[in-house]
Amino acid sequence: MRPRWLLYSTTVSGLMVSSSLGQGTGPPPIPNGPSFNDFLRFSCSELNVQRIDPLVTPGMVPSPHLHQIVGGNALAPRMDHPELNITATATCTTCTFIEDLSNYWTAVLFFRHLNGSYHRVPLMANLGLEGQRGGMTVYYTAPYDKKTKVTAFKPGFRMLVGDPSLRAPNPNEGEYNSIAFRCFTAPWGPAPPNSAIGDPVWDTHAFPTTPCPYGLRINNFFPTCWDGVNVDSPDHKSHVAFPVNGTFESGGVCPDSHPVRLPQVLYETIWDTSAYSDTSIWPIDEKTGQVTQPFVFSMGDATGNGWHGDYMFGWEGDSLQRAMDRFCGVDCPVLKKQSIAQANKCAKEAVVKEQIDGWLDLLPGMA
Repeated sequence: MRPRWLLYSTTVSGLMVSSSLGQGTGPPPIPNGPSFNDFLRFSCSELNVQRIDPLVTPGMVPSPHLHQIVGGNALAPRMDHPELNITATATCTTCTFIEDLSNYWTAVLFFRHLNGSYHRVPLMANLGLEGQRGGMTVYYTAPYDKKTKVTAFKPGFRMLVGDPSLRAPNPNEGEYNSIAFRCFTAPWGPAPPNSAIGDPVWDTHAFPTTPCPYGLRINNFFPTCWDGVNVDSPDHKSHVAFPVNGTFESGGVCPDSHPVRLPQVLYETIWDTSAYSDTSIWPIDEKTGQVTQPFVFSMGDATGNGWHGDYMFGWEGDSLQRAMDRFCGVDCPVLKKQSIAQANKCAKEAVVKEQIDGWLDLLPGMA
């Protein structure tokens, strides 16, 4: 299946990222491709790691599996009250654009030892975003032609990509193409700087089967077409769609049922797998007797097919629309920014108190 996005390993694998990234100058453009001036890229440090899911299981404490959550401190187990105003409730955000009080969350990665115990894998900072405390890198992209407009999300908007119950490849082609894993066997490499996310030479759509001594990157793109009416749907997916032909970045056409073009949202998590490259401590497959890949997501998924990302919009006023109308890159003068150190100070105490670190006999919630 074709890759979702042709931009990026220049920026993320970092072979051309300059030390001046923090000043917004970025690397030189990719030949015939986008550059750092083509997308809003910023860090969102960890807010907390706990078993709540205000999108899929609102009010359930604890939720079935563990999530790592970033963004505004309005976060709560239940956030579907009609009267909830996220931007009025939150007082800080772990993201560097301070008008972004949204919440973003994903599953959590664990290492499974030969002896059957589990250890949470830490997240590492992305290139140019050093100092970030866990969390993820978030991207919002407007069309690269710098002409086509997108409509920013509306208050109350939320969506989900991926399916935590899957243990086989996603039958939905759009979702299948939207998720990619990259195993770093060299510092931010060895993929060349213009390699595409989802390039089958470098990426997989499930867990890699060989050691990743320099980290494991997981990307997921969200749908970019909206029905123009509903800010949510019962499955948190039906109100949005992927283009019916082409891709967002190639100007793909939205279906008639979802005619409104949205910004392209991308999550990027980079897991520090450097401590887990010794295959002598990897688990043994009971059926084959062979060493098998050791990673498992917090919902008990050892395939990687169940990766998913949740999105809950919370930008203040028209701030995101202004940024998209300006086709902002990493440097966006129409937005207010805080340092990574300031963003790291924002936190929210976990509601669910349980052991999630150290060696565990079972994954949290999987008793």
